[in-house]
Amino acid sequence: MELTISHWLYGLFTLMIIFTMVFRKGVVLPTLLGTFIVAWVYKGSVIGGFTAIFNANLVAAKELFNIFLIITFMVALLHSLKDLDADKRMIEPIQKVMVNGHISFFVLIGVTYVISLFFWPTPAVPLICALLVPAAIRSGLPAIVAAIAVALAGQGMALSSDYVIQVAPELSAKAAGIDTAALVDKALALSLITGVVAIGLAYLLNRRYIRSNNDPLIEQELNVMQGVDKGKRHESVQTGPMWSKVFAVLVPLSMLTVMIYMVSTKLTSGRMGGFEGGDGAAFIGGVAVVLLLLSTIAFGKHKALDYIGDHITDGFVFAFKAMGPVIPIAGFFFLGSSDFSGSVLSIADGNPPAFLFDLVQSTQDYLPESAVLAAFSILVIGIITGLDGSGFSGLPLTGALSGAMADGTIDPSTLAAIGQMGSIWTGGGTIIAWSSLIAIAGFCGVPVMELVRKNFVPVVSGLFVSTLLALILF
Repeated sequence: MELTISHWLYGLFTLMIIFTMVFRKGVVLPTLLGTFIVAWVYKGSVIGGFTAIFNANLVAAKELFNIFLIITFMVALLHSLKDLDADKRMIEPIQKVMVNGHISFFVLIGVTYVISLFFWPTPAVPLICALLVPAAIRSGLPAIVAAIAVALAGQGMALSSDYVIQVAPELSAKAAGIDTAALVDKALALSLITGVVAIGLAYLLNRRYIRSNNDPLIEQELNVMQGVDKGKRHESVQTGPMWSKVFAVLVPLSMLTVMIYMVSTKLTSGRMGGFEGGDGAAFIGGVAVVLLLLSTIAFGKHKALDYIGDHITDGFVFAFKAMGPVIPIAGFFFLGSSDFSGSVLSIADGNPPAFLFDLVQSTQDYLPESAVLAAFSILVIGIITGLDGSGFSGLPLTGALSGAMADGTIDPSTLAAIGQMGSIWTGGGTIIAWSSLIAIAGFCGVPVMELVRKNFVPVVSGLFVSTLLALILF
């Protein structure tokens, strides 16, 4: 494969962005500049560079808008529940279990992992963040640590094995030319090893920030999480405590029913019956909208016509304030994928470039034959392919390389499982800000880049340990 100067420029800006993140600085400027220069050089026209910046942001906005939308509806629902005081009533029973921040951390881990195994983390996030995270914060767990728990358990440990739905193992196995059954159990084992190390290390690094349950900062974090300014409440129209009690039961019961239905479709059909990933999130989002309608009517009566518009507006403002900077970052990495580069560069026909994947594939001839070096090379390649923010898009590449590199010193299914870990733990939503991690950060009301920095060392450590153990165990 012949690399052009555009490829090398893309690689240079990718390294610049990584180093900028390491030094805890914002990466919006280098991503916008990189998009402009790469497109300018590739198209041979400065006009092409200008249009590519706009197109990259437009494509990213289209791809990420479903996340913005579900954040909007869930935050709007939380606003309406706060008007009724149902938000506090709703979490009172859960608080009996979440007696302190330490227990809450592991309760979040367990519940998030189980739910995410059955219908992927994307629809699990609004469920967990709407029902359990507020209770965890009230028990003394900081919002950022709650976000870490949800991300590592769902987007990391559950999604990287994809043991129930098995889309990820199938992609890896087909590309590697092996049986899916040979890969599934290894991926599960490596995901658990990575998860245990990452979660354990994250807990040890952040346990000192866990507060007592009467800390005054708790109410402040809850207000930030729910996007509610202090004192901002609509005037009730003769609403008594009855509706507060009704919706404190109705909302969690509705979400529980949604979860049971989605799980039942999996158990009866072997697949999620159309509720994988984004469709599951749409289902939950639709339920949230109906609950928003009912709660606003119950609270505001004839004023509901105005109140619901206010709630949705507040939800959109919150979503865009929290997630807006992610769009240009995603646009740059979408430029590196052939799935999106055609739209960014306005290429109607022909083969659109895949700058990021081409750079990775160009290293194939230089990869070592040693089992240890091969395993870590596949891990690094998986991590790099995850930089586009989609944990699954790099699986065909890591799978194909695993099949090509298996020379008898290491099994291709082991290599494919390692590559799957690197790609999904990175791009699936634990250490990449422009992935679905933005949904967790948005729901928890924390800066997404801070969440990335908190997750980075635990996740990389977990991947390193699991790769070493893969060489020993498999």
